[in-house]
Amino acid sequence: MKRILRRLLNRAGIDVVRHDPVPHHLARRAHLLRRFAPDVVLDVGANAGLYGREVRQVGYGGRLVSFEPMAAAYAALSAQAARDPAWTAVNVALGAAPGDAVLNVAANSWSSSLRPMLDTHLHAAPDSAYMGRETVHVETLDAVFDRYARPGDGVWLKIDTQGHERDVLAGAADSLARIDMVELEMSPVGLYEGEALFTEMFDWLVARGFACVHLQPGLYDPADERLLSVDGYFRRVRPA
Repeated sequence: MKRILRRLLNRAGIDVVRHDPVPHHLARRAHLLRRFAPDVVLDVGANAGLYGREVRQVGYGGRLVSFEPMAAAYAALSAQAARDPAWTAVNVALGAAPGDAVLNVAANSWSSSLRPMLDTHLHAAPDSAYMGRETVHVETLDAVFDRYARPGDGVWLKIDTQGHERDVLAGAADSLARIDMVELEMSPVGLYEGEALFTEMFDWLVARGFACVHLQPGLYDPADERLLSVDGYFRRVRPA
């Protein structure tokens, strides 16, 4: 009966396919999470918790640690994490060295950065304009790693820190050897002052034993369709 109905619909120019509950842009992440089954996901630059919701949506049920320094975003993040016994929210920024820093707060929240925003970003996303500043505390990943990752854990590190990704990795000189997957946002063109661009970040990770297993297009410039950001997934294939 199903085959007959499908043939009739095909003749009318309609095709019927099985519904996939996982959105297309999350499908590869979902596959990699299932295949490599990390024990803990370190979500650096969590904002209000969207990434955490997404990994839960695609079936990841392991430990999740989300780092977010901005007060308003952290309040929303911690409220979500409080309802999930395997989700920990940490009110701190990660960088190359410990201390305090000034965070530029964007109108859309998720574009907030420790770095000045360049016009390329602002023109592509006018709702990302900075509207304020706040002082946040910075730690290195090395300093906090053992609080959240146990010996022998499979560790997935996600970094989305708006141009500050290189600094996060610089603060992981010792812990990087214990990380199996790195997922991070990279920019082919400068969006924030002083950020490391796509080619530099790609080569940096490959030189440290990682291989790229997926690239997911992110932000485009609506004026000329230039690709402005990419989410890269890198799997460790050899010792650091």
